[in-house]
Amino acid sequence: MIASTAPIRCLLYPSLGEIREHVRVELFARALSERLGRPVVMTIAPTYEALEAELVAGRVDMAWGTAEQCNAFEPQARAVLRAVRSGSWHYHSALVCRADAPLTLETLQGKRVAWVAPRSTGGHLLPVRHLESLGLRPDKLFSEQRFLGTYRKALDAVLRGESDVAAIFSNHTDALAMRATLTSYLGADAPQLAPFLFTISTLADGLILTRRLSEADTEQLVSVLTRMNTDGAGLEMLMGPFRVEGFIRSPGPGAPVSAPRPSQGAEYVVGELDTQGRCLRLWSPSGRAFGRDVRDVEGRTLDQALGSEASEPLMSLVRAVNRGGSDGRLEYRLTVDGEEKFYAAEVTPCAPALGDNGVRLGLLVRDVSGMRSLEDPLYRLASFPLLHPEPLLELGMDGALRYSNPATHVAFHDLVERGPTHPLVHAALTWAWRGMPPGEPAPTVHLDGRYWELTVTQLWDPPGLRVFVRDVTLRKQLEAKLFQADRLSALGSLAAAVGHEMNNPLAFVLANLSYVREELERLKQPLLTGVPVPRPDLDGIMEALGETVEGATRLKHIVQDLRTLSRKPPEHRARVAVQPVLENALKLLRGELQHRARLERDFHDVPTVDADEARLTQLFLNLLLNAVQALDPQDVARNVLRVAAYTSEDGAVVVEVQDSGKGLHPDLLARIFEPFATARPSSTGLGLSVSHTIVTDLGGTLRAESREGRGTLLTVTLPAAVPVADPQSLRAG
Repeated sequence: MIASTAPIRCLLYPSLGEIREHVRVELFARALSERLGRPVVMTIAPTYEALEAELVAGRVDMAWGTAEQCNAFEPQARAVLRAVRSGSWHYHSALVCRADAPLTLETLQGKRVAWVAPRSTGGHLLPVRHLESLGLRPDKLFSEQRFLGTYRKALDAVLRGESDVAAIFSNHTDALAMRATLTSYLGADAPQLAPFLFTISTLADGLILTRRLSEADTEQLVSVLTRMNTDGAGLEMLMGPFRVEGFIRSPGPGAPVSAPRPSQGAEYVVGELDTQGRCLRLWSPSGRAFGRDVRDVEGRTLDQALGSEASEPLMSLVRAVNRGGSDGRLEYRLTVDGEEKFYAAEVTPCAPALGDNGVRLGLLVRDVSGMRSLEDPLYRLASFPLLHPEPLLELGMDGALRYSNPATHVAFHDLVERGPTHPLVHAALTWAWRGMPPGEPAPTVHLDGRYWELTVTQLWDPPGLRVFVRDVTLRKQLEAKLFQADRLSALGSLAAAVGHEMNNPLAFVLANLSYVREELERLKQPLLTGVPVPRPDLDGIMEALGETVEGATRLKHIVQDLRTLSRKPPEHRARVAVQPVLENALKLLRGELQHRARLERDFHDVPTVDADEARLTQLFLNLLLNAVQALDPQDVARNVLRVAAYTSEDGAVVVEVQDSGKGLHPDLLARIFEPFATARPSSTGLGLSVSHTIVTDLGGTLRAESREGRGTLLTVTLPAAVPVADPQSLRAG
């Protein structure tokens, strides 16, 4: 057992599928952990380049690399284990085309090719090298070259007529072997494609064991990995994530093409028995079973060949099959060489051979100890979707429901009936069609008074979506209360400024109305008796009424601005122009600004954003209030508030609010967006925290830069509103 207990970190390249392989990767890691006596953590790299970067940086113990990566890192690795497929640790690449439109090397000119990925050996690099060795340059040979990401997608492109050629790895230069490989990807459609060219061979891909491992760790790993296919559990797990039946220590780039090698300990037995349990034939790859030599045992009973303890359950199965006349299967436990193991035995009546009057029984016994030890984690992984307490579903890219757990049907009774038109499905598909922008908040669906937040992930093979759904109603209600509390706080901060702003027009409205009343009282008698009134008197009254209307209109606008701010949080967003909202927030602070600082505007044309006008007003008002209150009222002549709006290079809307105040200490700057973090005792400390939440909910970012004595810069970046493409046109494209 390896003395160290530190986890072994293994990184896999990203060309694996999304569901079955991930579960088997987990099982493979657990099987290795049991055999090594220490944790093995396996993760899948997002890209081939990321895997190489981790290897170069020395941050992984093992990595599943392409053939090129194994070759490149072999000189500095502890060891490289090459994958064995169909008995070979070399492989080729095959160029395939449609069987009804055969191609040759001479007819490739001008054809369209579907490659897998730039770093894929069998799907790109190997066929390119082969063509170049023949004097053919792919960029001159093909009229179109596309990278589709997986073998399945590349082959599908040829099936659909979107490409003429694709490349796929081939263990042997044999059309029948190639047909088996194609069938594993295409099923019944495999006969529609045919290989027409096989490339030179290369050493296979495999596991790179890095120098982070000690020599002792490396040797034990090599021993475990090269023998995993010799017991009943290892083969299935190796076939899952790696599509291999075993590993061999790399013989070096100059090694000859693979040769057969004997098995060193396969724990399974096959044979033929008569109805009395005598061995007509008995065979094991290693020549041993149950700790005994099973060579040359023909004519002996099972008891004589395997020992009474091992043969007893097998003979009970033979008797049961003789009585019933059909197949029989039995799992049992047995102690062999002091170790308790689990076996699965199968006995099957054989079809009679020509001239054979006796009944023969086929026997297969396998060691399934490894799989039995992994049953609990297997059931745990398999039961996760079923027992997950919140809705979980998988969709095709057309909205077809592939799977949904019981919690989904409890929450959404009409999901199956409505299909792609259900709001939940529509929201997930819309999210995917928009490209699932990084950093943008998860979509939220409002149904029957409850809010559901979706976490959508892309599935690639086959294409689809996995959707986790969380009930966030309580959180939304708490957020609404927090936003409303912040609005009231902001309104309280504005009270003095707005009161001053309203007092000015209100004062001259009242004064003018008093003047008009006095003048009309003075002119009442002449007007009633028809005596002409001097024109200057009437002009004075009209001028006062005009000023009164202007003042009342100004009061109306102030009230409208306050109503915009005090709206409740929205249920749906709309397209909003940023600059008018920013101007509106500045108007609300006009009275405060006049007595605090000089305002500098730098506004440019910016695109609209998907937002709610009330929240956007609250956001800008919070930022402006924060900036204004940071300015020293005793230094009005030097105080400057700069507000800018422009479009970034990537098309996003950027708004900057910069003050010339005293700035923030680094400790406070690090916590500036936390609730209740404030430098002013009279402040609630909620404004910037709520602002940060608003910005992130809109898919944007809010950054703060500050230096003591130099002021603070707050920068808001919001994604521009992008029209949602028509789903039908996207599917058609």
